[in-house]
Amino acid sequence: MPELSPSRELFVLLLIIILGLTFDFINGFHDTANAIATVVATRVLSPGRAVLMAGVLNFVGALSGTAVATTVGKGIIPPELSTQTLVVSALVAAIVWNLVTWYLGLPSSSSHALIFSLVGAGVGGAGWSAVQISGLEKTFQGLVFSPVLGFSAAFLLMLLLLNLFARAFPATVTRVFGRAQLLSAAYMAYSHGSNDAQKTMGVMTMALASYLHWGGNDWQVPTWIILFAALAMGLGTSVGGWRIIRTMGLRVVQLRPIHGFAAETAAATIIEAASRLGVPVSTTHTISSAILGVGSTRRLSAVRWGVAGQIVIGWILTIPGCFMIAWAVRSVLLLAGA
Repeated sequence: MPELSPSRELFVLLLIIILGLTFDFINGFHDTANAIATVVATRVLSPGRAVLMAGVLNFVGALSGTAVATTVGKGIIPPELSTQTLVVSALVAAIVWNLVTWYLGLPSSSSHALIFSLVGAGVGGAGWSAVQISGLEKTFQGLVFSPVLGFSAAFLLMLLLLNLFARAFPATVTRVFGRAQLLSAAYMAYSHGSNDAQKTMGVMTMALASYLHWGGNDWQVPTWIILFAALAMGLGTSVGGWRIIRTMGLRVVQLRPIHGFAAETAAATIIEAASRLGVPVSTTHTISSAILGVGSTRRLSAVRWGVAGQIVIGWILTIPGCFMIAWAVRSVLLLAGA
């Protein structure tokens, strides 16, 4: 593959930064439902106020650390094999997948779209030797355990709340949890920013490391990347993804404020713990499973399992879909001498 001229390398780096921020913006409006679907469905907040709140707290959450960014940026593809062509291929594939699933109203995972696009782009350029199995294992652990924990934690928390408030008047319960859900929705928005925005920070830092020829010890996320990624995520969230909000908040199960509080609190706690451990989890998987968990405490028939099945199909298709798109884009770019 021919060497790029310095001016072309700089141009590609700027293109990657623009694509990364575009992905963060799309991730924000694609995953707005993660933070506010329940608070809108329970009518605790109007859609406009809910989106504004989520945008601000996504921005704040994105500033809270870089552990996940480090896992994504150098834990899946080794820094010495990270090239600008690889990053471009991964970002293009993830953006295409996010837009397609947004159009279809499927709450697929932006996180796993990006990660498995990285894997596909890496394999497309250097084969499976380009992928670090330890980093991929951590991702798969998040993929498997986050929905299981989301469902279980929300189910148990909901049972606890139902027992604690069994003798309270329904109007009192609605009033109390209508206020409490403001906090849980804010917590959910913050945790979403703390995990999801970091993934794009890691990818943009991969490109910067390739451009500056950083070694493993030099690898770190610059402050300006953190700020720009946080801003893009917050702005995207402020736009809102109404198709997915309708699916998650209105079509899966009928929610009341107490259900919304339990689902958001359980999901946000799991996501926040994963962020501190550097595990890139899917906020979509986690909150979707939590919503199913609280709905199941009423009776299994309260959950519209057909819609839930469509969501699961979206999850399953994300891995091979993004892998193949990224592999194809990388292969075409390599053939073109990019």
